[in-house]
Amino acid sequence: MATVLICRRFPRLSRVTTFLTTAKCKAESGSNESKQEKENPETSNSRSESTATIQLLDPLDYRVLYNPSAYAKSRAASQPSAARSCSQALTDDSTSTGTSQVQHTFTATSAQALPPVRNALPKPKPHLKQTIPARLSAAQTKKKEAEMEKAEMHDSKEDPRIFQQGRPEYRSLSYDKFEPIETLPSEEGDSILHSIPISKGSHSPGTVTDYFCKLSRLPVERHAELMIDHRFNTLCCCAIENIQSFSTSELIDILKACVRLVVPPTHPVLNACENEFCRRVWDMNLDQLLLVADCWRCLGRSVPSYLSILFSYANMHWKELTLPQFVQLVYIIGEGRKSPADLMQKLESVILKYLDSCTLEEVGAICLGLFKSISGISDHVMRKIADRVSLDMEDMGTYALVNVLKMLRYTRMDHLPLLRKLGKVVPARIPTTNIQGIMHITLSCSSLHYYDEGILAAVATSLPSKVTYCRSKDAAKFLWSFGCLDYEPPNEEEFYSSLIEQMLRKRHEFEKFPEHLLTGLLGLAFVKRFPEELIDYALRDEFVHRVRGSKYELRKDLFTLGKSVEIECPGYQGSRLSPQLYEEMTEIVLNFAEQEIFVRPEIVEAVSLLRSMLGGPEYVKNHMILPHTRSSDLEVHLAMDGHPIPFNSSDTVADKKLKDIGVSLTDDLMAQLIKGKSNSQTPAEVETEAAAPRQEWNKAPTPYASFLGGPIITDTRLQVATPSGSCPGASPSLVPLQQPQGVKLAIQVSNRNHYCYLSKRLLGLHCLKRRQLKQLGYVVVELPFWEWFPLLKRTRLEKLSYLHYKVFNPALLSKAG
Repeated sequence: MATVLICRRFPRLSRVTTFLTTAKCKAESGSNESKQEKENPETSNSRSESTATIQLLDPLDYRVLYNPSAYAKSRAASQPSAARSCSQALTDDSTSTGTSQVQHTFTATSAQALPPVRNALPKPKPHLKQTIPARLSAAQTKKKEAEMEKAEMHDSKEDPRIFQQGRPEYRSLSYDKFEPIETLPSEEGDSILHSIPISKGSHSPGTVTDYFCKLSRLPVERHAELMIDHRFNTLCCCAIENIQSFSTSELIDILKACVRLVVPPTHPVLNACENEFCRRVWDMNLDQLLLVADCWRCLGRSVPSYLSILFSYANMHWKELTLPQFVQLVYIIGEGRKSPADLMQKLESVILKYLDSCTLEEVGAICLGLFKSISGISDHVMRKIADRVSLDMEDMGTYALVNVLKMLRYTRMDHLPLLRKLGKVVPARIPTTNIQGIMHITLSCSSLHYYDEGILAAVATSLPSKVTYCRSKDAAKFLWSFGCLDYEPPNEEEFYSSLIEQMLRKRHEFEKFPEHLLTGLLGLAFVKRFPEELIDYALRDEFVHRVRGSKYELRKDLFTLGKSVEIECPGYQGSRLSPQLYEEMTEIVLNFAEQEIFVRPEIVEAVSLLRSMLGGPEYVKNHMILPHTRSSDLEVHLAMDGHPIPFNSSDTVADKKLKDIGVSLTDDLMAQLIKGKSNSQTPAEVETEAAAPRQEWNKAPTPYASFLGGPIITDTRLQVATPSGSCPGASPSLVPLQQPQGVKLAIQVSNRNHYCYLSKRLLGLHCLKRRQLKQLGYVVVELPFWEWFPLLKRTRLEKLSYLHYKVFNPALLSKAG
């Protein structure tokens, strides 16, 4: 199916709304063949500019040559007994895995999952008379592409182990794949294999260990056939049957030999080794324990029981940890994705003990281990780490730096010196950093709400040429980050077009990772871009069902996306969410708001003062005009003459008293209500109380008016009639004003989380909200936190004066037209 990218220019600066549509048309001839073409749903808009058409490629059947899990699939639960005939088990396991050894190697990575599209296309045969310069140019291009692919490679198993090359002590704590080993001649290997069946059962543990070590030195190309060789299986059976006869050092040598041979993680000989190591843990030293744990990681075998015992051992001997032992232990904790809480609390003090002595790569390894194990860490320790990194960032490798940023993001640490140094060091590194590293740098900035134009511009410039290396996760995080920070890159069209195309090519990944599609689409919605083909896919019932089954809470994201499309894309004809889902999510969001948002002190104070100033609760409503934007609004209606209009019947004082107190409607009370009299208050007293706010206004000091930058209107006569003909049960915010002339205010009580860090730059979600409020006819009035929060400590009169200026600013009425 051909896909066409159609861009339509919208009036907001250089923002562009992107529609990707797919339409199917049948030819009118007798042929049964069908054609697919794209149509612009907004062709009626005479103001749209010229369109750019991009032909997208259909996704190809790429092969993935890597194992994305931290450990391989779970192994057999128990060790085969010695009495059992293990030959059959070995043969079955080897037959199923030995012929596909490539899937157990650690050199292929996720960055290779999708080669560049240009490399996936068939290349035309060169012309016989091709010139030498052309051939040289082709060779140079091929070399450049090979260099780029190499730079994009990320080995999820080897890259985290870089720190082990920094100290010789790690050789006794970890498996060293770079250890020079003399290759065993094939003839000698054949001789060993030939001798195994002849002397079966008579081999000593030392001989069996020697055979394992020697066979592991065979040429790599012979390893696969060795796994299905019945003679090697016999050797494994011999080891399993006599497993308890081996010394600890011999068992470790066998395990290291298995690493070199890339023995499948579920192999029976590994089952036997794991059980025996678990039995011997308390008789081993810490170096041996860490080395064995490292070998399990290299083999890709999940060993939760062994790790649990290891962590218990470390918990008892944590004060004795040397620096290399400590870093290796944190690495193992991270790779095991397990965080023993009692041990991690003790390790915090070890971090502080060794932090200044660690290399920068070791600091990165510590942060990666903490991040992978989802380990909580105190702000004090994280700040110390950030202090160390900010001082020497120029000398730190990019991979280690990215790992520190991951932990900084996880702890939500706003370490300004590090962030500023990041802006100086990182932009120059972006072109030579692989796509996943760039993604984590960008995501760290957006997660911390830190806007650095230098970093973002460098990312935007480099990304289009690297975009085909993006996983769906990478593309989604880039879109989210740029949308969250509301950054318009210089190459805006190229940047967004390339990422949208990559999202389309990776659409098959959304079946397994639905969160990535919603993340990317929300990032696009923040900057007013709505790719219709992806949106239609995301709002289908099948995808919604997949979202409900996700381990993440994604319904709120669907809610925000679906409602945003309704408001901003009136011409959209694709799938839509069901009314039931909208009702369900609205109820969830409003319940949360009543408990967590509406009760915030800055909002409660603003509501109370506005009610006092305007004349009662019927003149202001604290609610969510747009529940899908997940923040509150204080809604106020004004007539064109500046008078407030009562519209909120649900929050009146009388109604609240009846609900909360349960007043009985006696004849005496009815008479008082009808006649407007009370035993405790005269009509004059009631009028005086209602006029109290106006009296406070008349006392507003002149200097404060000049501070606000505008005049204060002191005459706030609030005698207005209640509007008639309102629809019972209808939400006032969604019902048009009865007056032909008027203005609806959506007052925003903002806080720091609505803005970029240490700036007045609004974040993407709140840009989207205000844009949609304006589109629905509201005038947005903000009480910015840098003004309103300091006022909370001032006098009531000063706060009223400020609110008066904000609400009755004459400039607001001019926006009503």
